Amino acid sequence: MIARRLFSSDRRIAVTIATLLAAAVIVPVLNLAVPAESAFHVPSYVVALVGKYLCYALLALALDLVWGYCGILSLGHGAFFALGGYAMGMYLMRQIGARGVYGNPDLPDFMVFLNWKELPWYWLGFDHFWFAALMVMAVPGLLAFVFGWFAFRSRVTGVYLSIITQAMTYALLLAFFRNDMGFGGNNGLTDFKDILGFSVQATETRSALFAASAVALALGVLVTWLVVGSKYGKLLMAVRDAESRARFLGWRTENVKLFAFTLSAMMAGIAGALYVPQVGIINPGEFVPANSIEVVIWTAVGGRGTIVGPIVGAIAVNAAKSWFTGALPELWLFALGGLFIASTLFLPRGIVGLWDRWQQMRATRAVPAEGKAAARTEPQPAE
Repeated sequence: MIARRLFSSDRRIAVTIATLLAAAVIVPVLNLAVPAESAFHVPSYVVALVGKYLCYALLALALDLVWGYCGILSLGHGAFFALGGYAMGMYLMRQIGARGVYGNPDLPDFMVFLNWKELPWYWLGFDHFWFAALMVMAVPGLLAFVFGWFAFRSRVTGVYLSIITQAMTYALLLAFFRNDMGFGGNNGLTDFKDILGFSVQATETRSALFAASAVALALGVLVTWLVVGSKYGKLLMAVRDAESRARFLGWRTENVKLFAFTLSAMMAGIAGALYVPQVGIINPGEFVPANSIEVVIWTAVGGRGTIVGPIVGAIAVNAAKSWFTGALPELWLFALGGLFIASTLFLPRGIVGLWDRWQQMRATRAVPAEGKAAARTEPQPAE
């Protein structure tokens, strides 16, 4: 029923989901089954790089849910991404066991180095994948719920809300930098060995992580589309466009925003969890406020409030970043700033909005042409 509704109502969303699911199958096959000398072979470094882009795309989609459809400009979504990454990193650290530098089966190497005597209570349970997967969503979701509960009920909106989300991210950055927090301090968590019993360095594992990222992004698109297309989604956009009027009509707008903010944080946490085993490290640098601002740029460039736009923006901007940092590293930040200014001034609906405008202009030009053709073929009345 959902599939029928999807293909009949929004072809763009259906094509996006189908493309992601196809990539989840085709790319690993081209990487593992096709010989390296073949033109159709996908190198392992490309699989890892694009897999990272897909995680970024899921993060941008999470931001689009609250910014594009609820009007909440969050400058702290990098915090939820990093918390999900740390939850996965803690599981990966527990899988190292006695294979670490110090050979301690219970404590990670950094704890042995810092003379920790026992594992902190908040590390308990992370030797099980199911517990780590639960924490990947629960920790960011709980933080977003508590933060949103106080912020939305205090009716903090606009630039003030954006500032305190950035302050939250910076506070977490300072906390995770401390060695006594038990998260590796400045160095973070790294030197991962296994995930679910498979080596994280193996080509097969990297292909599987790519497939998991593509499937997660497809599910994220589907969930966002279902939320936006529901009655709740209409209420969400009503709060975005006229919150005071929605409140006057009797709706508890703080609850509307709280649900979207919490769901968005959980999606960002999943993106962070898929990101960490693919890059091999998670450290406090992921909390840097500049990272959250970059997510805003991806969403704006692709087109906020379009679902597909943030995905396009995240992949396009990060692909450009990979090229610039290799060819012209000193110019990347200038190019990023210029791109954001240009998209704000000339492309307020982003790349997807530009495409939609071009399609509308094309359709408008086609209508008069069809009318003239019909007039020429219309039989003339007999004299």
